[in-house]
Amino acid sequence: MLIDLIKKNRSTRRFKENKIVSLQTLKDLIELARLSASAANRQPLKYILSCEKNKNAEIFSCLAWAAYLKDWDGPKEGERPAAYIVILGDTEITDNFWCDHGIASQSILLGATEKGLSGCMLGAINKEKLKNILNISPKHQILLVLAIGEPAEEIVIDTVGQNNDIRYFRDQNNVHHVPKRKLEDLILLCYTP
Repeated sequence: MLIDLIKKNRSTRRFKENKIVSLQTLKDLIELARLSASAANRQPLKYILSCEKNKNAEIFSCLAWAAYLKDWDGPKEGERPAAYIVILGDTEITDNFWCDHGIASQSILLGATEKGLSGCMLGAINKEKLKNILNISPKHQILLVLAIGEPAEEIVIDTVGQNNDIRYFRDQNNVHHVPKRKLEDLILLCYTP
């Protein structure tokens, strides 16, 4: 069921780096994004795919990981993603990408989860450095980077406690906890017949 897929689709930050993600798998994930909704059906998103170790290392150097985990600088060697998808907006099509990259990213990450993979949507990017590394045209705006790979960590969903702290954390067993607000805390009004 879809709810099970959504529950399993967590932002993974530690991967089995040696587990290869093929270029065909990345293309299959982009196919899901291609078929997803797009504001005014403009379809302005473009993608750069990498499953090559040296290029992955260069992309990794442009990313900031897990701001709430103050004592962690991101995945160490061996725990880094096996692949990346860089999502770009083509400014020759439009200069407003609305939520297209969010929709595409969710489709991609759900598809990755269905394939036994996992991912992390990263917005903390050194965009100038990444543009230079990937030789990205000035007409393309970097919107997000998706890290993709086989997960190497356990992630659980918790209910936000009475302190309303929504910060994710790792416990003494290195299990990653993600607090989520209760459904009744999200719905402000219900109009029923």
